[in-house]
Amino acid sequence: MATPRAEPGTGSGPRSIDSLAFVMDVPVELTVELGRKKTRIGDVLRLGPGSVIELNKGNGEPLDIYVNDRLVARAEAVVVGERYGVRITEVLVVDDGKCSGQRT
Repeated sequence: MATPRAEPGTGSGPRSIDSLAFVMDVPVELTVELGRKKTRIGDVLRLGPGSVIELNKGNGEPLDIYVNDRLVARAEAVVVGERYGVRITEVLVVDDGKCSGQRT
């Protein structure tokens, strides 16, 4: 029985973006988090049109960007025409396959 031969350049070393073309169409979930709030069910049931929910982030603080629930970047809110968008201000570096910003 013949053993499969390893292709050149398929080691575990660093790869360029071009060598990752086979994963470029894989869908991921991108989430931009404006803020969070813990509250009681009773308070949620009293919410209605015009209710205001105060979040834990202050005006001007960076927004968190998650890819598949993993924190990957920070951004600021912008207006693009008549839509909201985000401008990336910081890309977080992941060490040893771990990301300290992972949501629980």
